[in-house]
Amino acid sequence: MKEAAGEANMTVITIILIGVIAAIAIPLVTSLMSNTARRTCCTDNGGVWKGNTCTEGSNNQSLFNQSAYEQCVKDANA
Repeated sequence: MKEAAGEANMTVITIILIGVIAAIAIPLVTSLMSNTARRTCCTDNGGVWKGNTCTEGSNNQSLFNQSAYEQCVKDANA
């Protein structure tokens, strides 16, 4: 009987640990995916990703399209 109780306790501890790890990992992965989507939208629309923002390129030949970037980000978050 003691052996069964010990196994039940280990199962509970394992389930709790999986929950804690998931609670930490899910927001982290979501944030990384969102940031990657914004960077991709920026470069796809002719921008340069610097300082966590999308800006027009340093040269005058940049074809940055702000409205297309904003639409891309909105579509990625939908």
